[in-house]
Parts: sequence; C-alpha cells; structure tokens
Amino acid sequence: MPTAHINRIATSVPDNDVHRDFVDYACDRLTDDARSARLLRRMSDMGGIEHRYSVVRTGREGDGEVLDRDGFYRPGEFPGTGERMRRFEREAPILAQKAVEALDLGEDRAKITHLIVTCCTGMSAPGVDLQIAELCGLPGGVERTMIGFMGCYAAVNAMKMARHVVRSEPDAKVLMLNLELCTLHLKESRDTEQILSFFLFADGCAASLITAEPRGIALDRFHAILAPETADLITWNVGDTGFDMLLSGRVPGAIREALTGKADAILQGVPVRDIDLWAVHPGGRTVLDAVQSALELPDAALAPSRGVLRRYGNMSSPSVVFVLKDVMEAAERGQSGCAMAFGPGLVAETMLFHIA
Repeated sequence: MPTAHINRIATSVPDNDVHRDFVDYACDRLTDDARSARLLRRMSDMGGIEHRYSVVRTGREGDGEVLDRDGFYRPGEFPGTGERMRRFEREAPILAQKAVEALDLGEDRAKITHLIVTCCTGMSAPGVDLQIAELCGLPGGVERTMIGFMGCYAAVNAMKMARHVVRSEPDAKVLMLNLELCTLHLKESRDTEQILSFFLFADGCAASLITAEPRGIALDRFHAILAPETADLITWNVGDTGFDMLLSGRVPGAIREALTGKADAILQGVPVRDIDLWAVHPGGRTVLDAVQSALELPDAALAPSRGVLRRYGNMSSPSVVFVLKDVMEAAERGQSGCAMAFGPGLVAETMLFHIA
C-alpha cells in the first residue's frame, strides 16, 4: 500500500497587515476607560504576534470612526451575515488562486484528480471549491470534497482524507487547500475575552500537493484525543452578524491536561526526545506554552510554530500547514516529526510524519 506524501506546499495571505490597526481600534473604540485600554494593549503585546493579514483594508482617517477604508466595519453598523458572506465569495477564491499559483503545479495541474478544501469562515453554493477549480484551471472531472466548520484542526483531517485517497488510488494527485478569512467576523463587542480573540485571528491560505511520489512529508499515522467535558470551550456558530466564536481562556489549560501523559499514544511509543521535528498549530502563545509544558519539549522544538504565530497570527486551518512548510524547507531527509492542531470538541488531532 503506497504512502501519501505532501510533495509541495505554498501559502498566501492578503496584502493588508492589520494587526496594529485592529489593536488600536479595539482599544480606542471598544473599551470604556483608559485602564481597560492599557490592559488590552499589554495583553496584546504579550501575545507573540507582530503581523496579521486581512482582506479588510485598514487605514483610518479623520476621527477614527471607521476601521477600514471600504467602510465594511462602521461603528453601530457592522455588517450582517449576508454581507459578510458576499465579501467571502468575492475574496476567498482570489486568495486561494494566489496560493495555487505559488504552488507552481506545471504539468500536474491537468492531472489533479481530487480537490479537498477546508474552511469554517464562509459558505455558499455552488461553493468556493467550484470557484477555485474554475479559476485555477483544474480538470472538469476533479473530485471535490469540502471540510467545513472543523476549525483549526481541519487541515489534519484533510491530510487524513488525502492519505486515504492516495492509499486507495496510487495514481491520485490531491490538491489540498486550507482557506480562511477569519477577519470577516469581527464583532462590535466589549467582552474582553472576545476582543482578545480579535487580536489573534487572521486570513490566509495554504495549498499542498499530496501524492504517492516519495518526496516531501510522508504522512505516517494519525491519532485524535478528545478532552472530556470541554465542548463549551471552543464554539463557532452562525449568528445574525457573522459567525459567533467563543474561545475560552480555559483552552490552554484544557490542552495541557489533555496532552499530559498522552505522549506514548500520540507518538506510538517513540520517546519524545527521538522526534526531530514539531509542527504544532500556533493557536496562541499560551496554547504553545501548554503543549511545550505537557510534552516537556525544549524551546527549539516549537520555534517554527512561534515564528508563524509572530508573522501571521492564527489563521485557523491553514496555520499548521504554514508551520509544516517552514519545517519541510529546513528539514533533512529521514527526520521524524509530529504535527498537531486543536479545535472544537475540544479535540487534539495529531499526525506522525517523516521527511522523504
């Protein structure tokens, strides 16, 4: 039975670096007093993020009443879900096409047999998958699968699905796209926990070619861990003014508890010290701290994850693939690795891999 490999990875983000503007807006407009604003800025500075990108074009003028140059977010008039979804339909395929073109498929473009798309920040029919197939010139008979509303761990499930495809169809060429426009769901909220989540999330897309060709990242084994009694810690529901996300401050502690003592199950009995590479979803500084503590990892192990967090923030499903790209580019043949991501459930989806 063939082994599935991620042969190539390419990534894309929008042109607009919005992190500082989003923080300024929240502190200026969504807080009631100077003390609260100072607290939010301090917490933002501690978050380990320097840049986040968005399809929203920031650049406030005058009295700062508007967050973005297009007036998408106007105080007291934030857009409803319909307007946000229309913006998603316009912007998402363009960002996806940018990633696919960077993948430089060449002759493989006409040979793509399967398209797997993960997304939890927009939905429509016929669907972004069909838009992507048309824009990117994929074969008309490409088999399409959408993985929706799984949040940050969706990419691991997409890799799992791609592995099943390749193992059953050795000639398959799977194009996996992890696509999220998280910043289309900003809320006019004064809840500190919700505001802090706005300081975290960003837009991005990762494109990967997965085949049986023994080159790149070999997808070896998968393992999921469901943390009991944590279903209320991460929720993502369709509301009247966009998608309503709750990311509890208890998540890092729950992740630490869920992973503690689970290294043998995740690593199939391989000692932690024998894993060369770690690609952990950068869900936030405290999430990475929790993983490092639970598995007793050295600081260098999570440097790629912290680097992606610093440069891009948390883009939900593409984030762990951004980390895998950095890991793959710096790795040596034969090195072993572990990838993991976290999301609603609360679930940790993990994957063992090696560099071919």
